Amino acid sequence: MNNWYKYLPTSSGDESWGLYVLNAGYSRINETEIYPSPNHPAHHYFSWNEGRVLNGYHMVYITKGGGVFESASCKQRTINEGTILLLFPNEWHRYKPDETTGWDEYWVGFKGSVIDHIISQQFFFKQNPVLAIGLHERIMQLFTEIIEQTREEKTGYQPLVSGVVLHLLGVIYSLTKRQNYSPEEATEALINKARIFLRANIDQIITMENVAENLNVSYAWFRKTFKAYTGIAPQQYLIQLRIEKAKIYLADFSLSIKEIAIRLNFESISYFSRLFKEKAGVSPGVYRKNLR
Repeated sequence: MNNWYKYLPTSSGDESWGLYVLNAGYSRINETEIYPSPNHPAHHYFSWNEGRVLNGYHMVYITKGGGVFESASCKQRTINEGTILLLFPNEWHRYKPDETTGWDEYWVGFKGSVIDHIISQQFFFKQNPVLAIGLHERIMQLFTEIIEQTREEKTGYQPLVSGVVLHLLGVIYSLTKRQNYSPEEATEALINKARIFLRANIDQIITMENVAENLNVSYAWFRKTFKAYTGIAPQQYLIQLRIEKAKIYLADFSLSIKEIAIRLNFESISYFSRLFKEKAGVSPGVYRKNLR
């Protein structure tokens, strides 16, 4: 996924829903890269020395790499991949990736009486804004859905995407509670990391050997274990992810089928069409026609 973010306008109708989204995005920060990027909007830009204060809630999910976080209510802490950062309104904070690793981050900002109520009932705390929940495909799916919905800004998207944010909060809360009883096994953690890696690189040219290397395991072990855990070989899993992403792209009538095949790195349009029909039951053209 390429770096992307959007800051959203809201209407009084959006705000009366009780939960509304302010912004969403994804960034990959490479080693030694300046953070935040100088291209970041001025109203959200900050330096490490000064930190910043925001007027809404934000969730940041670190899916690769690590760094540090500090806020007015939380002493400086080291953070690793699989960490959720919760930013509270009017709460000074600062965070940055480690220069030797960089990091991948997904984020969403939101406000409203619904989240105010959740916080007042002490489901989340300013004193504990760093939640080491681990890498979970479902969390990444929800962040990706938020990004896709805000990218398109279709009529009525705010209540829809706000519902996804509420779902995300529920999943995060559930995972924090579950950690007290059933710690994640090492093998399961590796498979989750592989699924996160595949989703994050859905539009890149990657091989399963690349994934195994990223996990520091052998390709043979990875392929066998991934299939045992998920019921599907990793290459087929990646193809299914790309077909689902293609369905989203097909709903954007400004993109040609050729452009979609290229975006998702299929080797040819005919190969893309054949796989799509095999998985979806109809060709990309028929699928798009049905959408119309």
